[in-house]
Amino acid sequence: MNLMKVKKTSLAVALSFVSTGAFAQGSSLQDVISATALNPETTIYTAKDIVTMDGNKQNAQAVAVVNHKIVAVGSLEEVKSKVGDKNVTINNQFQDKIIVPGLIDQHLHPLLSSLTMTAEIISMEDWVLPTGTVKAVSNREDYLKRLADADKKLTDPNELLLTWGFHHYFHGKLTKDDLDKINNKRPIIVWHRSAHEFILNTAALKKYGITADYIAKQSKSAQEQINLPEGHFWEQGMFVLLPKIAPAIATPKRLKDGLEFTEQYLHANGITTSAEPGGLVSKQLQEAQNAVLSDAQTPFRFYFIPDGKTMALEHLNDNMIGATEEMLSWGEGNTAFLPKQVKLFADGAIFSQLMQMKDGYLDGHEGEWMIEPEIFAQAFTQYWDAGYQIHIHQNGDKGLDMVLKSLKENMKRNPRKDHRTTIVHFGFSTPEQVKELKELGAIVSANPYYTVALADKYSEAGVGPERSNEMVRLGDVAKEGISISLHSDMPMAPAQPLYLMWSAVNRTTFSGRVAGPEQRISAEQALKAVTIDAAYSLQLENQVGSIEPGKLANFTILDENPLTIDPAKIKDIKIWGTVLEGRIQPIKLEQKSVPQANVSGDFVDMHKLTPDQSYKVVMESVRSSKHQQHTHTSACSHDNPLGYAVVSLWQEQMNTL
Repeated sequence: MNLMKVKKTSLAVALSFVSTGAFAQGSSLQDVISATALNPETTIYTAKDIVTMDGNKQNAQAVAVVNHKIVAVGSLEEVKSKVGDKNVTINNQFQDKIIVPGLIDQHLHPLLSSLTMTAEIISMEDWVLPTGTVKAVSNREDYLKRLADADKKLTDPNELLLTWGFHHYFHGKLTKDDLDKINNKRPIIVWHRSAHEFILNTAALKKYGITADYIAKQSKSAQEQINLPEGHFWEQGMFVLLPKIAPAIATPKRLKDGLEFTEQYLHANGITTSAEPGGLVSKQLQEAQNAVLSDAQTPFRFYFIPDGKTMALEHLNDNMIGATEEMLSWGEGNTAFLPKQVKLFADGAIFSQLMQMKDGYLDGHEGEWMIEPEIFAQAFTQYWDAGYQIHIHQNGDKGLDMVLKSLKENMKRNPRKDHRTTIVHFGFSTPEQVKELKELGAIVSANPYYTVALADKYSEAGVGPERSNEMVRLGDVAKEGISISLHSDMPMAPAQPLYLMWSAVNRTTFSGRVAGPEQRISAEQALKAVTIDAAYSLQLENQVGSIEPGKLANFTILDENPLTIDPAKIKDIKIWGTVLEGRIQPIKLEQKSVPQANVSGDFVDMHKLTPDQSYKVVMESVRSSKHQQHTHTSACSHDNPLGYAVVSLWQEQMNTL
């Protein structure tokens, strides 16, 4: 099955939404049974074992599906007795497989993943991609050698070399001079593993017009996060750089290739549902994204959650809730904005050690706030009073204190029972904070990969062993009975739910040791965290997340049972494919190379267009194939300026990490 299927017309997409997405919302088992009158065909899937994640029936051997939905689960005889024998087909193709609920990655970034995965990856960890494994480099010498080798492969001396994955704690300090020694004529851009920093060589600074005069025109706080002699730009300084370099690193071809590659990657890892909390605040870009992700043949469903940080900075005292409500209508087809949900941000990136820590850092550097605490508190209160579920990016324990303060004050002032305030990432915390989360009714969406990737290095530098070994303390969270979901935050971690499960269950670091063994969770808890509890965190638990009557027929098909296999082998379980709303989707990877990472040539500078002009260009292209079939390629080709829209608005994406 070729995943890059022919895209449907706008009308067909709308009809697809009516028949699948809209039907899924608010429907009961009676609705499902009634639907059989319209299409009486029933398919019964059998399996070696079906792990339902339904608290009432954990295991079964058969599941019946009608009109995209589950109507019966149990033994084959039980299911047959429930559905009768008219127009029934028994499908035994999974009889030697394990069926689990369709896996959910609660939080990832498709556009950013597209750009990083199509760069020259030189990272601290292996990246297992559909086209092969990109091996890790863990020291400075090997990093510089790989970078030099990448440079030598390019025949055009003016072609940009863009690489992603550098991390100073693994690869040492890197400056403009180091890059100039590799090549002082070719522009080289090094994108930090955190995605919050860049390092450029002299040729790149010159090519993209990044001068001392340009920097002098920026805000004082931005200038403080730029080291021009070293070619280093981070956090606010990064936003000074992005308008200059984005047109080169986010070309339409790279985005086309990257989105197709990312779609294939997510399917290869068994994902049937995912979301981007902190979606882009750009209607024209959202509509362009919808043109790709709303494809009826896309092998998963994708949801968006508005970026409340941008809303607060732009509309805090000017109808912030109204502006957010307007965004909720921007989805279409098989994409949608989740109603009454928003994402706020507390402290800085964990990969850059910019999280806010109560006891500071061993080397004396300081963390950063992603939004001023006063503005955060005001925004939290407005969204709270409007009945929103608030997802909050948090990495440091001091950052968590700020979140708890707002939550506690608002619970006291205006109590809400089922608010599902979600702590996102959950890097560092204390046992006392976990107890307070329980008391206040918050839930946790954690990235367990932090422990695997960072516990060793952070024990040595910046944080120290005691705090590093306890990062992402899910053992304590589970003991308190707090709902846990897991996410990759791709590209911050691989979007591999089974790998996330393995990370949470084992906590085995790159060195092979177990960091904080008491913070491990069980395989069952971890599977819940990428199925039913992940659905709960997105308010989708009535539609997906478990295999029970009334829910969408979303399954992931595995060779082994993650609940009975040796926990150390969970990440190695082979994935056969998925079933999405009753559609069987085997994994058949396209045999093509990794999309070209090095980009050059002409580009359109969208900054020279007004917002109205940019919007017109984008939407004329997106709609150019109305009532015509078109492919993923045309959806992002040079005739479709999705990439150009990203170029002009791309810096908003970085706020979502």
